[in-house]
Amino acid sequence: MKDLSVKALLDVIGELFSDEISIAVSNTEEYIYYRPSKRIDLKISPGDPVKEGTIAYKAMHSKQKASEFIDREVFGVPYHGMAVPYEFKGELEGCVLAIYPAFTEGKSVITIKTPDGWVPIPFSEVLYLEARDRKTYIVTKHLSGTHASSLQDFEYRLPREMFIRCHRSYIVNVHHIKEIYPDTHSTFVLAMDNEEKISVSQSYSSYFRKLLGF
Repeated sequence: MKDLSVKALLDVIGELFSDEISIAVSNTEEYIYYRPSKRIDLKISPGDPVKEGTIAYKAMHSKQKASEFIDREVFGVPYHGMAVPYEFKGELEGCVLAIYPAFTEGKSVITIKTPDGWVPIPFSEVLYLEARDRKTYIVTKHLSGTHASSLQDFEYRLPREMFIRCHRSYIVNVHHIKEIYPDTHSTFVLAMDNEEKISVSQSYSSYFRKLLGF
């Protein structure tokens, strides 16, 4: 059997985890491997230093497993992380890190800006969110408006049992999908219950199918 590279092995191991979990591996100073998930991406690149205040940093300095919430000041997005340091012949070599998206609880509305002011919209009434022209558009059956937060911010904020990212420009409310049609190159088209059509891009198609169970 040919030798399996460390990266190939980690890629295979990563497939065993949820598509919502990112995996990172570091030595004592910098990251040497990173596999982002569809749900959260800290934009880590091999060679990036392990920053003070991160889960990886804390795990290596305590030489114990670390698990906690990290706010957005470190990587620009909030996340929950779990890191386990590893040793070789009694010497600390680095750590392995699992990164989970942080879900904000307690809010059940999105307050959108309209030409007349601001309107709070319950999550259940939102059909989809679209990133367009450097703005985030919130669309319902009867109203649409904009919001200052990015689509990425909403991806962490919205309840995952209701909203799914299906495209770099779209997050959809699965309760408002009327039908799903196959499209070219293993992608899909969503027919929403307001008769609009939204594409599921190839990069999100496997994740989308897995979450909806088809």
